[in-house]
Amino acid sequence: MTTTAAPHDDRLPRLLAAWHDRLASLARPVIGEAAPAAELTRVFDASEFVAQACLRDPELLLGLAEAGLLGRAREPGELATALAADLQQLADLEALERGLRRFRQREMVRIIWRDIAGSAALDETLESLTQLADACIRQALERLYEFACSKDGVPQDAAGRPQQLVVLGMGKLGARELNLSSDIDLIFSFREHGQTGGPRPMANEAFFNRLGRQLVAVLGRQTVDGFVFRVDMRLRPFGDAGPLVMSFDALENYYQSQARDWERYAMIKARVVAGDTAAGAALMDMLRPFIYRRYIDFGAIEAIRSMKRLIARELHKKGMAANVKLGLGGIREIEFIGQAFQLVRGGRDTDLQIRPIQAVLERLAVKGLLPRPVVRELQDAYVFLRLTENRIQAWKDEQNHKLPLDRLGRERLARSMGYPDWAAFEPALERHRARVHQHFQQVFTSPQAEEDKGETPFALVWSATELPERLAARLADAGYVDGGATLALVNGFRDSAACRSLSTRGRERLDRLMPMLLDAAARVADPDATLERLLRLLGAIVRRTAYLDLLMENPLALSQLVRLGGASPWIVSQLIRQPILLDELLDPRRLYSPLRRADLESELDVGLNQLDPDDLEQQMERLRQFAQGNMLRVAAADLADMIPLRVVSDYLTEIAEVVLGRVTRIAWTHLAARHGRPTEILGEQTGFTVIGYGKLGGIELGYGSDLDLVFLHGSQGATAMTEGVDGRGQIANDVFYARLGQRLIHILTTRTPAGILYEADMRLRPNGNAGMLVSSLAAFAHYQEHDAWTWEHQALLRARPVAGDPAVMARFGAIRRAVLARPRDPAQLRADVVQMRAKMRETLDRSTATEFDLKQGRGGIADIEFMVQYAILRWAHQHPDLLDWTDNLRLLEGLARHALLAGQAAELLASAYQVFRAVYHRNALRESPGLMPEDQLVEERQMVRDIWQLLMGEPA
Repeated sequence: MTTTAAPHDDRLPRLLAAWHDRLASLARPVIGEAAPAAELTRVFDASEFVAQACLRDPELLLGLAEAGLLGRAREPGELATALAADLQQLADLEALERGLRRFRQREMVRIIWRDIAGSAALDETLESLTQLADACIRQALERLYEFACSKDGVPQDAAGRPQQLVVLGMGKLGARELNLSSDIDLIFSFREHGQTGGPRPMANEAFFNRLGRQLVAVLGRQTVDGFVFRVDMRLRPFGDAGPLVMSFDALENYYQSQARDWERYAMIKARVVAGDTAAGAALMDMLRPFIYRRYIDFGAIEAIRSMKRLIARELHKKGMAANVKLGLGGIREIEFIGQAFQLVRGGRDTDLQIRPIQAVLERLAVKGLLPRPVVRELQDAYVFLRLTENRIQAWKDEQNHKLPLDRLGRERLARSMGYPDWAAFEPALERHRARVHQHFQQVFTSPQAEEDKGETPFALVWSATELPERLAARLADAGYVDGGATLALVNGFRDSAACRSLSTRGRERLDRLMPMLLDAAARVADPDATLERLLRLLGAIVRRTAYLDLLMENPLALSQLVRLGGASPWIVSQLIRQPILLDELLDPRRLYSPLRRADLESELDVGLNQLDPDDLEQQMERLRQFAQGNMLRVAAADLADMIPLRVVSDYLTEIAEVVLGRVTRIAWTHLAARHGRPTEILGEQTGFTVIGYGKLGGIELGYGSDLDLVFLHGSQGATAMTEGVDGRGQIANDVFYARLGQRLIHILTTRTPAGILYEADMRLRPNGNAGMLVSSLAAFAHYQEHDAWTWEHQALLRARPVAGDPAVMARFGAIRRAVLARPRDPAQLRADVVQMRAKMRETLDRSTATEFDLKQGRGGIADIEFMVQYAILRWAHQHPDLLDWTDNLRLLEGLARHALLAGQAAELLASAYQVFRAVYHRNALRESPGLMPEDQLVEERQMVRDIWQLLMGEPA
């Protein structure tokens, strides 16, 4: 594309002629010998700043060309090293200011040259400008700090430790995205109050205030040599009215108690750019909870909407539609999109806690939070708009974001962007801006905007602006069965203490959410019961406006909540106990696709790897969120018939196994760090295993099931000790494993804000509650061989290792086979099993004349389980493969394969068992006990009783 000037514009020929005149007076090679003449023409055409700088000082450009710095990017750290060398011999403030400005002038010419010549991509330009600013701030601060300390002494904390200023870079400086002519936004802080150590002590605050003022002046003051960077301090607490420098404690207090939404938005890009970097890292850790909330925070979207509305009003007032940064479809809208997702989700997903907007957009695409084509369009627009902004600013090194209004300026800008003229450039610009604004509108348009245009019937119900009879009739017309009772329910909720105590902001959000909820609930099968459940949930979360925002901003999440709440009070109860699970409703693809083991492991890795490994409290909280969130997914998929009922237990069991594996690892790590590893153990890992019994061992967990557990260790020396840590902390192996078991139980069962992880039942261990919490393999084997009752061998049939050391797990498997495969007297075995079943039925069967106990009733689940256990124990010595599995369905398949039960008994029992388990699962989701009407599943129950009588020799 052509880069020649318009024929009537004689500016460029005059500049080129002046340049060659300047060169003619120097005994130096012409620029054409050191750099391409075409680049000189292109750069002089696009940047009056560069042209005049070169005319004033031809050596500047010649030196850059001869050093090869126009043809390559600087290496990492090279720029900072060059500045340090330039300033090394400068001994006073005046020389420092002059040295900084001259260095900045040279680097700006280099950076602009490479940008306009097309030698540098946008990323290089932004990074070079950021490196320049960082180096100037750091070098200036170091010199000023030395000057101040030599005069007033070194500032110290109460313990006498020296202190340095901490400089936070905000905005584009913080994000390493600095413009060609940006201000630099800074915040100053220091760690602690104290005083200097000089002959006349000065308070640290006074020292650093003076130092901060000097730094602002050295960087921003206009002198005959220009300026270094214009400094903007208005992002500090209280803005221009606030102190220039604040201590860490004062800064933290401000951000946690007084800061406004826009300050949280601004802080997302904050970065330590100079001063005490270690202290700065501690400060950023301190402020992170202010920036990134632990929950998914959709309130951030409304805050950004408000900021955008204010900006839009300003643009309208000032006629700034040509502003490529703040105008419609401008750079700010791209940043708003990316940073809204960061503020909303960054507290839960630390991968989003990054600064550069292009990297943020890329991660949103990778995580599926924005479609890849949308991200590609936003990234393309960002590059185009930032290049345009840089070319505008390169013209005169002025902080300007507006497109030129004059024809010559527009033509120059178009040529600098590689277009032949404005007529070719403008449509490309407008296409990018239109796409950006479209995507911005899709992200930020209020989902309740239509409802806001007028009062819907449900808005009238919530606001109670009509007579009760009329409102009850509206509810009945909408689909509620009992309009009067529903109105009373709504009025009771509106007048509840929780709602009356809401803040103005909370009340506004509830007023906008409730009509949406009433409308959605009216569309389900049982709207009255559904609304009652959901109002109980809202009563639990209404003071936490983040959850109101989540539902208000996501109509799809609200519809999923209503659907699931209508189908399952168990789900609503889970959400009441742990509202953070509402996050799971945001993505139906994820909600209705429960994870299998490998993906569960990966998800838990991501969740726990973000935490301090020594923070057990946070690890316990994250484990609970993981387990509950994944159980919710299984329940949602179950209710939506997205997964077969027979595999519901498989999913729930895998969740528990993954959790137990991770809990074991956490507990082991904590204890081994204190006492060292046990010695003389079986295996090369922990010498420990967790055995799952009952539903866990049988791969038949249900919603809210307890875990039946037994802990075993493979210590092989009676007096073996742990290694100890640094010669201390050594304890006996059995003590170590006992403490390991206690720690496991603590992690599983302690009630945290997220509730308990799982209830653990340890009564199946040898000698029950009177036995050791953790037994050795040898003791376990002896007990099973010599002391165990028949019912304990029945339980052992459903036992399997679920976590721990592979060698110990394998040894347990061998013990189990040896015990269960021994020959037994069929008559005695039958008598023992029948006797135990009778005892259980007598104490546990809750059947009545009208209801049947699915599990303990005659002909129910337990009868099938006891028949399977009897048959396996009776014939396992003849058919060892019967012991390969622990779940009832596979055990029945083995019995059928060997034709050990009469006729089709095994197949019939398997069919009935699956039917009973399906009903049991659904009852659990409805929070109803394991009971069903007496007149249901009559044939299946009778069939089970008949087989019981045939196999066990007594009526069931």
